[in-house]
Amino acid sequence: MSNEQFEDVIDALDDLLEAERAALLVGDLDEIGRLLERKEGLIDELAALDAADAEPLEALNAKVKRNQALLDQALEGIRAVSKRLAELRRVRNSLETYDEKGERHQIDVSPDSSLEKRA
Repeated sequence: MSNEQFEDVIDALDDLLEAERAALLVGDLDEIGRLLERKEGLIDELAALDAADAEPLEALNAKVKRNQALLDQALEGIRAVSKRLAELRRVRNSLETYDEKGERHQIDVSPDSSLEKRA
């Protein structure tokens, strides 16, 4: 394979990693998903080429690691939101109290129940 093909793949992958970083920073998960297929294809092309110089690969590796850290943080945030939403659903559907012995008791509250107010 020619050096020009190698540089084209490196440049395309570099551009894609920058686009992925931008999508990660704004939280555009749809765009991240679309970029994943292109990234896999470019990595496959790169693997098929004979690497003439390792320096461009080191720069790409640094960007891949940077994006992976951002992706890990995004996933951590999504998990935290999911956990918080589950906790809010639990709180909305039940009430926890403690008795005089300090033991916790849970009272299930039906979401369909209504409170009748009397004057």
